[in-house]
Amino acid sequence: MLAATKRVAFGAAVMAFTVGLAGCSGASGGKGGVQKGDPGAKKGPGAPKSVMRLIGDGSTAFTGAQPNLARPQRLKPGQRPPQFVVFSWDGAGEDSQKLFSHFRGVAKKYKTTMTYFLSGVYLLPEEKAALYDPPQHEAGSSDIGFNDTQGIKDTLRELRGAWHEGNEIGTHFNGHFCGADGGVGTWSVDEWKSEINQAKSFVKGWKTNAGLKNEAPLPFDYDKEMIGARTPCLEGQKNMMLAARTMGFRYDSSGVGDQVWPKKKEGLWDLPLQLVPVPGRDFETLSMDYNFMFNQSGTVKGDPSQHTFWGNQMRDGLLQAFDRSYKKNRAPLIIGNHFESWNGGTYMRAIEETIKKVCVQKEVRCVSFRQLADWLDVQDPVMLEKLRGLDIGQAPKGGWAQYTGTAQAGPNSSASPSGHPAAHPEKH
Repeated sequence: MLAATKRVAFGAAVMAFTVGLAGCSGASGGKGGVQKGDPGAKKGPGAPKSVMRLIGDGSTAFTGAQPNLARPQRLKPGQRPPQFVVFSWDGAGEDSQKLFSHFRGVAKKYKTTMTYFLSGVYLLPEEKAALYDPPQHEAGSSDIGFNDTQGIKDTLRELRGAWHEGNEIGTHFNGHFCGADGGVGTWSVDEWKSEINQAKSFVKGWKTNAGLKNEAPLPFDYDKEMIGARTPCLEGQKNMMLAARTMGFRYDSSGVGDQVWPKKKEGLWDLPLQLVPVPGRDFETLSMDYNFMFNQSGTVKGDPSQHTFWGNQMRDGLLQAFDRSYKKNRAPLIIGNHFESWNGGTYMRAIEETIKKVCVQKEVRCVSFRQLADWLDVQDPVMLEKLRGLDIGQAPKGGWAQYTGTAQAGPNSSASPSGHPAAHPEKH
């Protein structure tokens, strides 16, 4: 583990130039993450094939409970927590690189689930761009563009398949505006509400907007499916969360944090990207492909002779981060990525090799943010508070049996038997 002074200094630097470290660009499974050795995971019901209720213009539909999900179980006194790992994708869409479909295959192969943060404008055709009215920008503006008919069809195909395999469809909002000039970090709570509503509307109305009347609907009610997000460039989290908590969201992953057990902020689970080692360097960076690229080459087209080294460096950094959680405090490891071939696709290789290495290990659950939030919601608050007492890379004194065995169920637990808080907005 790095010296505390270096971690603090670099953490401040991360916050100072978030735009540079968390940029995104646009695109033109599993068994619910249940791994061998999971304590008490039970299989939830699948979606009845006969259930189909179209919503609105038929762009989405209620098809029953999502299949291929594990039912969250409360940790028992004296039990070691599972090791959660979340792989998430910003601005998820299928383009000519076919990375969405590729990683769906990877997820199925290793029996994992993931979170796909969909940008709403990926389901809006270029000729209908004026339907998007972004805060502080002219109608029809978008820093990541829009899509064409084939791109929309391809993205819809992947979204349908991903959901049926147990993956989560979250949101990366719409136009991806960053920086001081009208960027998301300057938006008010009401402006965020508008952005969220528009992200929902593009998913709920693609049949009308794109004229694709014969395409099959997305198999979920997006008002209920969209329960979490990551903001563009990790900006604007506070006001976004103030808006989102009134609109059914249950978590956010727009923050910068450490490998410790999460807590709630503004009523939502705060599940941030984390500072992880950069092997061979004396600082840590955020657990995202863009951040490694920024610190290695500063460009998406760096020296080809360094591509293999850079990919190995990211993979090994993520594996080191995994080990210090898995062997120590068992804090969830949060990893973010983009469907991009930066520096020759070396970061995609790094992610795939990380999945191959960690998701097959005992007591490891590679899951979506939804599944992690579900698990957190059913835990005894006293137990969670005790887990939060473990620092980065700190093992429980006396071992897990002693450490969690002394936590007692709180008399005012907010968890309900269904796996959700006793009362939370009906959305996200």
